Amino acid sequence: MLDRGRRREIMVLDELWAALSGASGAAVACCFVAVAIALRWSGRRTARGKAARARQRQQEALETMDRVVQRFRLQNPDLDSEALLALPLPQLVQKLRSGELSPEAALFTYVGKAWEVNRETNCVTAYLADCETQLTSAGPRRGLLYGIPVSLKECFSYKGQDSTLGLSVNQGVPAEYDSVVVQVLKLQGAVPFVHTNVPQSMFSYDCSNPLFGQTFNPWKSSKSPGGSSGGEGALIGAGGSLLGLGTDIGGSIRFPSAFCGICGLKPTANRLSKSGLKGCVYGQVAVQLSVGPMARDVESLALCLRALLSEDMFRLDATVPPIPFREEVYTSSRPLRVGYYETDNYTMPTPAMKRAVLETKERLEVAGHTLIHFLPSDIPHALETLSTGALFSDGGHHLLQNFKGDFVDPCLGDLISFLKLPRWLKGLLAFLLKPLLPRLTAFLDSMKSRSAGKLWELQHEIEVYRNTVVAQWRALDLDVLLTPMLSPALDLNAAGKAIGAISYTVLYNCLDFPAGVVPVTTVTAEDEAQMEHYKGYFGDSWDWMLRKAVKKSVGLPVAVQCVALPWQEELCLRFMQEVEQLMPCEKRPS
Repeated sequence: MLDRGRRREIMVLDELWAALSGASGAAVACCFVAVAIALRWSGRRTARGKAARARQRQQEALETMDRVVQRFRLQNPDLDSEALLALPLPQLVQKLRSGELSPEAALFTYVGKAWEVNRETNCVTAYLADCETQLTSAGPRRGLLYGIPVSLKECFSYKGQDSTLGLSVNQGVPAEYDSVVVQVLKLQGAVPFVHTNVPQSMFSYDCSNPLFGQTFNPWKSSKSPGGSSGGEGALIGAGGSLLGLGTDIGGSIRFPSAFCGICGLKPTANRLSKSGLKGCVYGQVAVQLSVGPMARDVESLALCLRALLSEDMFRLDATVPPIPFREEVYTSSRPLRVGYYETDNYTMPTPAMKRAVLETKERLEVAGHTLIHFLPSDIPHALETLSTGALFSDGGHHLLQNFKGDFVDPCLGDLISFLKLPRWLKGLLAFLLKPLLPRLTAFLDSMKSRSAGKLWELQHEIEVYRNTVVAQWRALDLDVLLTPMLSPALDLNAAGKAIGAISYTVLYNCLDFPAGVVPVTTVTAEDEAQMEHYKGYFGDSWDWMLRKAVKKSVGLPVAVQCVALPWQEELCLRFMQEVEQLMPCEKRPS
């Protein structure tokens, strides 16, 4: 028999259930709904407040930049700023080391230029004011980057500065120390001076967030600068920085470099230290993030890599393989065996993309290199199952935690909405929509959460796929690979609705091959006219959006992608420099 206390509990529950079943129950339900709405409103109110504080700090930083530049110009009226800004990185280093130019002149000239560029592009989020202290405390003229101002993607932790990633949860949480690569830059004499904008959470190849707003392409303000290192792309592309650092897990260095007409390198994932980077998701290692340089030319990328691949980095981060820069590989002049493809048969190249590859191929052949057609196998599987499955093996749970109480920026498209769907609904939608939208449903299906055992199986599949492509590569005795690079720049907010177009970049994150981009041409009127016949390979919404988003692009830069096998960054750079020299491309006027 039930004891008296237990019977009393049952009676209370029965009475409560009866109450909830009547009119009073409706009132209680309404209260619950009201509470939920109030909590949501309160969270949004907090997010609005944090966005206002972020914008205020950004404005204060820009005012400080303007003030210190004006003071420097008054004290140095005879300095030829335009001549200094026109110097390539190696020549500026030489003049700084010889004493012909002072680090103060270089820093404040670029601070001034960055301030001007920001008025048109909204690319700077913070001024790293202790760069001035760094100048006064600098020792002898040493380090490969002595006196060089360097811009940083906002995710690089910098002591005393927020790395928000465009999320309100990270606003007002300054870093306690510099990330390792920032420490190494300083030890090499470089002077980090600004943080640059990123898309919210960095899971986009556009560049906008609720804290700092939209960053614009310096070539055309209706176009995206690319992402997620979009602030870097815009700043360097418009002449506001000589050299910057970005990160790349799906094309985040390569998209901005291509869209903004500059050069960028995504190294093998562990070639450069990632210690101290701010992120939204930690512990995902199947498809890894890479740290890499972005600059106006390939030689600047090589100089940055020489500086970073130093004993300083190997000492500060023992997990980085102690492989110094191999000069003999980079400076070699032996003819190369170059694989190439005009299309990956997943994202139809724009006419300008296809022309860029074919013209580059022809120039390489004339220069004495051997070109062999080579397309890695099973690209759709690598994109839809391996890459997407690796990035969202938890169903997006950890990524979504960053968005609690926050607004979702339009640049993310439907990503956050898809991730919020319960696992069963993702599977149901994938089943129902497969006949109509096979690519979207494949991505949706891979975004479902999976068990540890299934994750291990996926990671093994990725290993097998890498080994298969390496074997195909070596069977042809290739040195490097030439591929299309998504370009020209897309319209603002189009990237989140054209997810399939990441196919040319994310493949090499999945494979963990070093890959860089070099601008080789610009969109012509003929390219633009041919876009009228563009349909894509699937005729789905992603193809339709890409066709729409690249219109009105005459004169915008178009790039190619250069790829090498893992740990062959020097060979990749050597190939990039060869392409750069054979395909001189118009730079945006500063």
